[in-house]
Order: sequence, then C-alpha cells, then structure tokens
Amino acid sequence: MKKVAFVFPGQGSQKVGMGKEMYDSSAQVKKLFDEADEALGYSLTSLMFEGPEEELTKTENAQPALLLVSVAIDQLLKEEGIRPAMTAGHSLGEYSALVSSGSLGSLEALRLVHNRGKLMEEAYPSGKGAMSAVLGLSVEEIQEKLEQVDGVVNVANINCPGQIVISGDKPAVQSAGEILQDKAKRVMPLNVSGPFHSDLMKPAADDFEDHLHKATVRDAEIPVYANVTAAPVTEKDEISRLLVEQLYSPVRFQETVEAFVNEGVDAVVEIGEGKVLSGLVRKVARRMKTFQINNEESLETFINWYREGEK
Repeated sequence: MKKVAFVFPGQGSQKVGMGKEMYDSSAQVKKLFDEADEALGYSLTSLMFEGPEEELTKTENAQPALLLVSVAIDQLLKEEGIRPAMTAGHSLGEYSALVSSGSLGSLEALRLVHNRGKLMEEAYPSGKGAMSAVLGLSVEEIQEKLEQVDGVVNVANINCPGQIVISGDKPAVQSAGEILQDKAKRVMPLNVSGPFHSDLMKPAADDFEDHLHKATVRDAEIPVYANVTAAPVTEKDEISRLLVEQLYSPVRFQETVEAFVNEGVDAVVEIGEGKVLSGLVRKVARRMKTFQINNEESLETFINWYREGEK
C-alpha cells in the first residue's frame, strides 16, 4: 500500500465555479453542499458557483468555500478506501486536514472557519495591515532585518527555500520591504485584506478561542502536522491550543514537507482548489511525487495510481 500525505490549500485559491463539477456528478457531494448551506444560514453554494467574485473573496466566505471543496474530495477518496498516513494544511487548510483526520466534523469545521474569517477581518482596520512575499532570502536573514523596523512586522509564512511572507501593520511592512530589497531577489506586496499570521491577529485569536471551546474537537485518528510546530499532533486539547496560536504564528509549511520526506511518503496529494501547495512541495522536495485533485479527472488519475500493483 502506498504511503501518501494529504495537504489542503488555504485562502487565495478560491474561484467562481469551484466545486460545481463534483456537485453535479455526485449525490454525496450535493448532500454535503446542501447541508453546508443550511448550517451557515445562507447559500454558500450559489456564491461558489455564480459569484460575484468580490463576495466569494471575502475572508468569511472564501474560507468555508475552500474547506467545503476540500472536504468533499476527501470524502470521495475515503469512499474509495483511500486514507492518508498523515495530513497537513496551509493556514485555513489545517481545518480541512483535521476533518480528514477525524478530529473535526465537516459542518463543525465549516462553522468554525466562517467565524474565524469574520474575526480575522475585524481584528485590524481594513487597509491598515499588509503582507509581502520576500524571495531569495533565508528566515534568519529576514528576521535580522525586521529587528530594525519600527512597528509590528513578523514572519508569517515559511513556504519553501527562498519564499518567505512577512505580515504586520502597513507602514512597518513597507519599511521592511525597502530594507530587504537590497539583498532579496524580489519583495512583492500581496493582495490580502489583513495582516494575517502576525501579532496583530492576537485579538482575533482571543475571541476565536471562545468558539473553539464550544466546538466538538476529538482526538485525531491520523496525525496532523500543525502549522505552528510542523510536527504531528493527535491529542484534542493540543489541537485546540495550536489552532488558536496559528492565527498569529508563522505557517511552517517547508518544515512540514521536509518531515513528510523523512517519513518516507510516496506522494503528497493537494486536495482542493488551486495548485499552490503542489508547487511548494516540489520546491522543497524536487523528487517528491505530487498530485493535485480538484475535479473528476484528477481524482480518477490519483485513484488509478494509488491502486497500481494491488491486483
């Protein structure tokens, strides 16, 4: 049996039309989407299929939409008897990983990320925060320069060698970018609505902790590699604690992929919209086999590969 890791994308991968092909072809997916609309109290499905794009892109809508597509595909794979050896997600994607691992129910996770999105939007005044991708420098080089900047600016994402994201209040991020330009290959401002994974998200984390206390979080049946630690976690109280810390801590995706390599994973499978994570995996581990599943064709391709040699 092949050893695979499932990884789940975060915010930014959403697009109008997402999930419609599988909704139209699978009664199981349609049931899940209909239940999601009822749980949220509005038609997320219509927003996903028809837009408008500016509404779908709002954090409180994009997060549950991305989770819903990922969870639907994960359920289809489980119906085929395919279970990962381990899971992980990029920021929001960690909630899909927890559903896949049995720690969160799908509708529980949906409500959590909807509230998470609202709190993230409300945590800092719109337009006052910023994020930038820094290419060509190490975490250590960036951290050293950030110490020279007045204001709040933190390392937010450690995606792969030479691709780090910084986040904080807009003037501080801009100042950091000007300092880092001297040595970096490039500093690119990101089109985001807030300073995510920075210290400025701590008020949101405090409020979100209340939502987590009311949620049913179970021990995970499959190890989930947490964003905060890049290490496997299965115990429910630790999972909850790390989900709170995740809001203001860096996403350590590069280290997670390195851990997968050390665990002897045969393939990393990106489940959901977009192909960002598959690209990052190949930059961390060039020889790692990757799959990206977001439609019927890619689902069938992966299932056929997974079952090669079973008969």
